Amino acid sequence: MLPRERIMENEKLTLSEYACKSADSRGRAVFETPCDFRTDFQRDRDRIIHCNAFRRLKHKTQVFLIPHSDHYRTRLTHTLEVNQISRTVACALGLNEDLTEAIALGHDLGHTPFGHDGERALAALLPNGFSHNIQGKRVVELIEKDGRGLNLTAEVIDGIVGHTTSGNAPEPYTREGMVVRYCDKIAYINHDIEDAIRGGVIKDSDLPALPVKVLGATKTERISSLVRALVEHGAENIGMDAEVKKAHDELRQFMFEKVYRAEPTIAEMGKAHYIVEFLFNYFKSNSQKMPSLYLRLAEEYGLETAVGDFISGMTDDYAVSLFKEICIPKGWLGLR
Repeated sequence: MLPRERIMENEKLTLSEYACKSADSRGRAVFETPCDFRTDFQRDRDRIIHCNAFRRLKHKTQVFLIPHSDHYRTRLTHTLEVNQISRTVACALGLNEDLTEAIALGHDLGHTPFGHDGERALAALLPNGFSHNIQGKRVVELIEKDGRGLNLTAEVIDGIVGHTTSGNAPEPYTREGMVVRYCDKIAYINHDIEDAIRGGVIKDSDLPALPVKVLGATKTERISSLVRALVEHGAENIGMDAEVKKAHDELRQFMFEKVYRAEPTIAEMGKAHYIVEFLFNYFKSNSQKMPSLYLRLAEEYGLETAVGDFISGMTDDYAVSLFKEICIPKGWLGLR
């Protein structure tokens, strides 16, 4: 028996009836001969980890734009934290950890530079709007590997598209996808609290009373309480009991009011919007300066969509550097 076959047999014996087994995958858009050693979901996880978009997450904003301290979260560290929490929940519920991990690691591949500020800027510029979850689908299907895509399984793509509750994104059809949908919020709310306290935006004492009472006073206590609530709710319908959900939602609302929309957090937002808008208009008028991949995408999907693809893939640093290169005059060196 091949290692992959042994893993698939173990899934049938050990996973919950609600888990998505590797053998039950809806498959890939383009058929591939199975790997001897890895299931399709394990291959998807590996493809995501090794792709360009995943590496760029280390230089993309989570909350604070281009932080100068190594201890603030980036989009990559957020992704790893979502993965850890999601795997814990999936394991406790008897769900497929490999599928859960692939979705968690890939859920933010479509994020723009400058975090949600960059996303809002592109949404206002593109005729059909822009959302990072839908862009994540484009990344793994049309952009990665010089336009060949990663050819991921349907379940992982579904989880990437459905990981967020914003923009009326559809719920994932796997329980594993639903776990990531919840754990994404658990991760960013509680880790962003830590970053906001470090940055002096809020203090521990500012946190609302109900969430502290129900979930706990520390990051560890709150995450543990939320994980426990998901596990105790069971695998049939991924969710939380009413009391915990109320506390979670109140804490999330607090973060939007006191951190995500707070003056110290959004102080540079106008500049980020300006850079994204400038680059968008510049490459619309100078499309020949984009890499060849995006010129091919422009032919098939339209110039504006291709420019959006190009800009959304940039890191914060690259977008700023490109803006400077285009706009800031260089000193004349003269003859030597």
